[in-house]
Amino acid sequence: MKKALFKILVKINNTVLPSLYKKDPNKLSTFQKAILGYRYWVLTKALD
Repeated sequence: MKKALFKILVKINNTVLPSLYKKDPNKLSTFQKAILGYRYWVLTKALD
């Protein structure tokens, strides 16, 4: 149940949130770092 919810969140994140793939993490703003951290957290929960 939890894993399915996180997989849905990953799909929503991929369509709604901006991709920060080729950007340097040191040059990101605080808001962009928060988005990056949230995307990472959801992805790791979906893969567990």
